[in-house]
Amino acid sequence: MVAFGLLKLKWHVHIAYTFARHITSHFFTTFNCIFPHRRTFSDLSSRRPIAGAGYTVFSFSDYLLLTSKEKKMWGIIRQNVGGARDLSSQVLGSSLMRLKPITSAMRHYSSATKEMTVRDALNSALDEEMAADPNVFVMGEEITKGLLDKYGPERVVDTPITEAGFAGIGVGSAYHGLRPVIEFMTFNFSMQAIDHIINSAAKSNYMSAGQINVPIVFRGPNGPAAGVGAQHSQCYGAWYGSVPGLKVVVPYSSEDARGLLKAAIRDPDPVVFLENELLYGESFPVSAEALDSSFCLPIGKAKIEREGKDITITAFSKMVGYALKAAEILEKEGISAEVINLRSIRPLDRGTINASVRKTNRLVTVEEGFPQHGVGAEICASVVEDSFGYLDAPVERIAGADVPTPYAANLERMAFPQIEDIVRAAKRVCYRSALPLAATA
Repeated sequence: MVAFGLLKLKWHVHIAYTFARHITSHFFTTFNCIFPHRRTFSDLSSRRPIAGAGYTVFSFSDYLLLTSKEKKMWGIIRQNVGGARDLSSQVLGSSLMRLKPITSAMRHYSSATKEMTVRDALNSALDEEMAADPNVFVMGEEITKGLLDKYGPERVVDTPITEAGFAGIGVGSAYHGLRPVIEFMTFNFSMQAIDHIINSAAKSNYMSAGQINVPIVFRGPNGPAAGVGAQHSQCYGAWYGSVPGLKVVVPYSSEDARGLLKAAIRDPDPVVFLENELLYGESFPVSAEALDSSFCLPIGKAKIEREGKDITITAFSKMVGYALKAAEILEKEGISAEVINLRSIRPLDRGTINASVRKTNRLVTVEEGFPQHGVGAEICASVVEDSFGYLDAPVERIAGADVPTPYAANLERMAFPQIEDIVRAAKRVCYRSALPLAATA
């Protein structure tokens, strides 16, 4: 409540927002009175039941199922509510902008591609979402370049190194209906704000019986960079991936970065968005579809980056690139590796992983985090539970060393998975090598 009060003092623009919310609420009530058997527009981006309300959430696909008479009535309501309070169609239309991802898959695009860095992909996604929805704002350290000049200091707030403070303000504003994007200089600093992330953001929807949504994104560099020591080199995938109420996404390519950041901002729940500092300057091909402003990737769906038939390799973030390079080496030795880019740690796409293992009968997991209680351990458990009878060899986990990250460059390299580690593990699983199991397995 203190965070909410601070935000209220700082941004007088909330008065206008509250008025618009009141008008929109009046419209929702009118819609439910006319179509009581339909779903309500009160939360366009979620389909969960609203506790105590006796209805579930209306989506664009439901609108398509309305009869012509009901669609005509919908148009009358829009005009009446908008005209009665000088509310332009843009206000109601901005809510429908949330629905663009649902229909984007139905469009057809050319196969033309262009190169884009991960940094530019993230910046463009954030820019487009801020332009489309006035409730989206950015707060934190090292704010994305160029946004301050375009949107001003009320929507782009550069803060001191006070993670607990600005994360708490962000959660309070999300309670109020805004869509904050909280930027950490590094996710190691998120530990200063972990109480707000877990106890306030992640648990509020459950503890309020579904009455409170917390549409907030926590983003920043995750995992080891280069020569930054033990305190700035941790991977938080497994940390936040174990928390109910959070969604945790881990982009690899520029297309991942654009599509997943848009999905995270539009999501009604808190999303932890784990980037990789060493990937920011990397360029990837981006399709025409991904460049469309409506483009959005589903959270919780993995991508098969390379198909294979002899072994499955799962990875996320920077390790996807390592896995793909390892697969190229293995191909020269007659081993066909299927590489899965997880994209999302929570929810985890268990279906895609298990389907691949049932085809290849072998599995190697790759991550930069600690081996104990890691993402790879969860994947192993899922495969053993659902596809144990399909395995022709023990599962191998390739992970970071079970030590604090060394500062010395030679020791740092030894502490994290390398391409040759993945190749050796794959050969062991395929019984092509007599080397002992990896110490990190």
